[in-house]
Amino acid sequence: MYAPRVDLAQYYTVGLVTFTMEGAEGDLHELATEYFARELFNSQHGIQVLEIGSMEEVLAETGRNRFDLRAARAVGDEYDVPAVFVGQVKASPVRPRASISLRPRVDAVVSVEMSVRLLSTENGATLWSNTAHATESVGGLGFTGGEVVFSAEDPDDAYGYLVSELIAELTADFRPTYR
Repeated sequence: MYAPRVDLAQYYTVGLVTFTMEGAEGDLHELATEYFARELFNSQHGIQVLEIGSMEEVLAETGRNRFDLRAARAVGDEYDVPAVFVGQVKASPVRPRASISLRPRVDAVVSVEMSVRLLSTENGATLWSNTAHATESVGGLGFTGGEVVFSAEDPDDAYGYLVSELIAELTADFRPTYR
């Protein structure tokens, strides 16, 4: 077994800012943050994750309008963490995707993109980053054998499934491997 590509044990305690959300309403970003923390714990033992709060709260506390070097240093000073995770979830609304072939079909799809960075609270440098993207069909309308075929799923279920899959992809660097 090979050690994880990124070993968080060197930091012992890392901060985690609740991921931000773009392009959708609801609490998908909070779910993504929870899943991310869970995967960190599942993949690396002996670390502590300090949940700091939302990006809005952190920026208000630090007097900054974006998460920059000064904000990173302020988080390090305030919470005594050498590094902090920040992330963003971008979700698309349900949108159509058509295919024209022998069997014409129109699908309704949702997409989610997630980006996460681990930043040094000493100098603001990026210590690690990763991005993942996925699309899932939530319904469709097509023709098969001269008949109309219709299917539909709950878009919220699809978003949750995508977040789970993306977190697994994003956190691969923190898990030991057998290569």
